[in-house]
Amino acid sequence: MKRGKPDAASGLAPGLKISPLHSQHVAAGAKFAAFGGWSMPLEYAGAGILAEHIAVRSAVGIFDVSHLGKAAVIGTGAADFVNRCLTNDLGKISPGQAQYTLLCSDDGGVVDDMIAYLRAADDVLLIPNAANCERVVDLLAAAAPADVTVANQHEEFAILAVQGTESDEVLTAAGFPVGHDYMSFVVVQHVGTFMTVCRTGYTGERGYELIMPADAAVGVWEMLADAGAPYGLQPAGLGARDTLRTEMGYPLHGQDLSPEITPVQARLGWAVGWKKESFIGDAALRAEKERGPHRILRGLKATGRGIPRPGMIVRDPDGDQVGSVTSGTYSPTEKTGIALALLKPDLADGDGVIVDIRGRHEPFVIMKPPFVTPGVRDPS
Repeated sequence: MKRGKPDAASGLAPGLKISPLHSQHVAAGAKFAAFGGWSMPLEYAGAGILAEHIAVRSAVGIFDVSHLGKAAVIGTGAADFVNRCLTNDLGKISPGQAQYTLLCSDDGGVVDDMIAYLRAADDVLLIPNAANCERVVDLLAAAAPADVTVANQHEEFAILAVQGTESDEVLTAAGFPVGHDYMSFVVVQHVGTFMTVCRTGYTGERGYELIMPADAAVGVWEMLADAGAPYGLQPAGLGARDTLRTEMGYPLHGQDLSPEITPVQARLGWAVGWKKESFIGDAALRAEKERGPHRILRGLKATGRGIPRPGMIVRDPDGDQVGSVTSGTYSPTEKTGIALALLKPDLADGDGVIVDIRGRHEPFVIMKPPFVTPGVRDPS
């Protein structure tokens, strides 16, 4: 992959990495944004965030998510080593399955959240966030035993996500396997290269993520575009990706998770292997769980017309501050404002609160996400 040069017309910017599909995005009229050190499509000409969002919820969309990190942990006992570091219990899954998990610091803060793909007892693929890949690799490499290697493969592979109710049809038409269980994957040889087809995604809809060598990305993108044309396949950017994940209540590192926001505060205790003997940060997290966190990540849904944004103050009906918004947007599906917010733990679902939106006090109700009905486990 290349690094960008100053050229606003082509979406390049100094110091930012670009996807191997950058030229395809330029040709499609993409508007670009900097994200995690990469220049990636925000939205496409002739569509836009709203249309791209609706396409995923009602038909099918395709995302270039090659900015996501890739790290291979390989060697004797690699899976056991990963399990000693990350929060979730890798022992609960088998080769060919994937697991959402987190890397925490000793104080319980979240260094990053990621998907771990268990390929074998001696081979685990990690997909961290773009901005944190190097740090994840460095931390794990420093802790790894002599016979385990942690390799940064960030720019060696590309990832495409095909998401939506018609995703099976598109992949079938392109010759890829479909129908495997949610959070599982298969490795196939297709168009002359080996690729991993994962039943995963960040949209809440049925879908797949395809991991391939970077030099195969253009061919696979074009193949999927041709196969998806009869199904209304829509290229989608980071804007729709954000509205889709917020409707599901999926956290974004740097906003809903961070070195200052623990899994306990973010209500991600289900991604912590509490019965494991140990993992990085376990003492701090067990202590926080026992005493109870001082704030909890909750969902907010507007009962008026307010559209919340990160950093906005949340107040109770008396005007006292009770928290702040971490992620906020307009929900194209619900046609109202929604948010994730860190709130005082004594508040309950159904309670009314006020969000201070540029001086206006807008009413919201607390609720547990998702804000829409998930489709990730829907049968094909």
